[in-house]
Amino acid sequence: MSRNTQPATKRSRTTAEITIPDKVYFRIGEVSRIAQTKPYVLRYWETEFPSLRPSKTRTGHRLYRRKDVESVLEIKHLLYEEGFTIEGARKKLSTQARQPTSEPEQKRLFHSYSDGDGLRSVQRELRSILTILSRKC
Repeated sequence: MSRNTQPATKRSRTTAEITIPDKVYFRIGEVSRIAQTKPYVLRYWETEFPSLRPSKTRTGHRLYRRKDVESVLEIKHLLYEEGFTIEGARKKLSTQARQPTSEPEQKRLFHSYSDGDGLRSVQRELRSILTILSRKC
């Protein structure tokens, strides 16, 4: 390979190809690497998107939660892949946040207990557990 050849350009991953590590908190550098953006871009997005509010440590370091990282990836997708403006992306995110889901989370998780009989059986089980625990004390 000759010295004058240009290095291969780094292909940017789409947001669908990005996997978020299984962690609770991320520092700004980690989020920057995951989203393939510069830290100053993330700090700017914090000023423009109210939904993006990482907590800060006592020393002032930003700690992003998984929800924040997902928001960053959604913002990046809207801005860079969909072609939205900052204002358009902000409006899109706010309308998505206001739209209710088809079913509340609890109903989806416990759909088998939506009838009264299922709830009564759970209640009986809990009472029997409480009785057992109260005898041991």
